[in-house]
Amino acid sequence: MKILIVGTGYVGTTTALVFCEKGHQVTGLDVDGEKIKRLQSGQLHFFEPGLDELLKKHLREGKLSFTQNESKAIEENDIIFICVGTPQDKDGSADLSYVQNVAERIGENLNDYKVIVDKSTVPVGTADKVAKWIKLHQEKNISFDVVSNPEFLREGSALQDALQPDRIVIGHSSDKALHLMRELYKDFNCPFVETTPKTAEMIKYAANSFLALKISYINELARLCDVLGLEIDDISRGIGLDHRIGEAFLKAGIGYGGSCFPKDVSALLKIAETNHQSLSILETAVKVNKTQPKYFIEKLQAALGSLENKVIAVLGLAFKPDTDDTRESPSFKIINELIKEGSKVKVHDPVVKIGSRQSLKQAGTVEECVSDTDAIILCTDWEQYNAIDWPSVRKRVRFPFIVDGKNMLNPNEMKHAGFGYYAIGKS
Repeated sequence: MKILIVGTGYVGTTTALVFCEKGHQVTGLDVDGEKIKRLQSGQLHFFEPGLDELLKKHLREGKLSFTQNESKAIEENDIIFICVGTPQDKDGSADLSYVQNVAERIGENLNDYKVIVDKSTVPVGTADKVAKWIKLHQEKNISFDVVSNPEFLREGSALQDALQPDRIVIGHSSDKALHLMRELYKDFNCPFVETTPKTAEMIKYAANSFLALKISYINELARLCDVLGLEIDDISRGIGLDHRIGEAFLKAGIGYGGSCFPKDVSALLKIAETNHQSLSILETAVKVNKTQPKYFIEKLQAALGSLENKVIAVLGLAFKPDTDDTRESPSFKIINELIKEGSKVKVHDPVVKIGSRQSLKQAGTVEECVSDTDAIILCTDWEQYNAIDWPSVRKRVRFPFIVDGKNMLNPNEMKHAGFGYYAIGKS
């Protein structure tokens, strides 16, 4: 099939490369000329393991191309995926302006029957809106179908998730569109959920919100473990081995972040509010997540006293390892709290580069970052941080205290290395 991917960000580029792997001819369309030039030269504009090689491979083999020519791209392809951003609006809802713009351009250039696929995370009812926007901008009455096909990619493992998905959700309203989508995904071995567009849209929000709930639940439970002197990791494992619960997303830490969970939870809460319903459990999960970084700062204050003029090293800026995404990263929430308290902050991340910020100093190495510091806060569980020679680091610091925001280090090893050590829910 000939597939057009509109929007060459994280989701769009990954989707394009995976369809190339399955033998399809794919075109990536974007209004950002610099982004298109980079992709055409085989360079990703974001960090995601495994995608670089596939990008170069499919450009070389001619299965993949990139363009800014909207009319030609829309006219020449059979299935059009909308993969543009839906950022959080001021009122917490999803901003659909980019989706609307794409739909209008499709309407203006529609020359034959096509399936329009919403891959972006969108509120319930967006497929109907997309159909309306397309119709309003058609010069001729040409038939089309709109399908909701949400993505469930995890940053850092997007390629694996796209090639071996847990499930594929297809929200459709016509047999013709369903047949084409089945044909498109025929080589994928996973369960299929075939439903209505509105239900498919809700599945995406419900899935991300449920995972956010699990994170906030285990974090709040970890606070109780601090008071009771219990081990949260043992509790996480003990309940996670129940197949009805599962071990994933039950690791206590500084809270969730990234481009999906905060935005999608907020959007679902806005949908509920608009429809005069309450999602009180989800509201509490948001509250827990917002206060989690402050909880860690309070633990640091308990150890050091006043944080004014203290030098603090922050290890990890990305919201999770194997990505350079810092959107809603808990690291920056902690950094902002430290700056408010008058601390001097040094930061390190293996991938993320922050550029020039007056209040921050980014170190090129871990050793440089931790030297002459009063405390170390570990904010991202990059594997290289697990391999740090902590006895050597002990000789570099001014005061040996570590706040482990990811509960990834071994408390006994840190004690033997000469550090005071705190991780939430660790006795």
